[in-house]
Amino acid sequence: MLLAELEIWHSRPIAPTRRVALGRRHLPVDPAPGFGGLLLGAVVAAHMEELDPDFVPELLNLLDDLQAGRRVPQPRLRHRFQVDHHGLAKSTHKLVGHGDELDFSLETEGSPESQILGAAYAAGRVERGQRDDVMEVLRRATRWRGGDAGPALIGFLSGASGVRSRSAGAFAHPELWALTILGFADGVVPAKRDVQRRFRTLLRDAHPDHGGDRVDAAQRIADLAEARDILLA
Repeated sequence: MLLAELEIWHSRPIAPTRRVALGRRHLPVDPAPGFGGLLLGAVVAAHMEELDPDFVPELLNLLDDLQAGRRVPQPRLRHRFQVDHHGLAKSTHKLVGHGDELDFSLETEGSPESQILGAAYAAGRVERGQRDDVMEVLRRATRWRGGDAGPALIGFLSGASGVRSRSAGAFAHPELWALTILGFADGVVPAKRDVQRRFRTLLRDAHPDHGGDRVDAAQRIADLAEARDILLA
């Protein structure tokens, strides 16, 4: 299932000019940062190691300007942002779900600057109410040095660990997912002491020493811990 998608149009390698534009965008950000924010962060993170370190301060200033809705002088990172796609090549980035698993499909053509700029400008078009959270994901992405865009990146961008580094349900509807994992009814707002009590009970049951399945125990324990943290936040 397609969860988020971004087209970035950019100069071809042989072109004498450096330009970037946005194409089709499917970037859901509710609840923020949403799957859209996660994809934008992944695009930035995937290209940071190739970005000239001298450009990082300018990139962070650009994110500030876009977040505040200020006018952005051109060019930025030596690329000019434009509306039309004439003469440009296209890269398509996707976040897809396979059941409850998340997976990025990122294209790497074009310069790292053009890909990062495309994600930044797309984030700048997010509605003001969700833009702050999306921009925070992009700032976090500028610090990523963990290699491929896999489960670890999802956890890093979302500021979470355990199941939320992989689970579509946990990322899309964290409170509902947490209530389900801990066995509370949908719509119930449990007291913190009840959350802790339920967590300890289910944690004991999940442990192999108390009859829990040894193969699934690690994931079950990670789920329970993540659910507890969500409800106690």
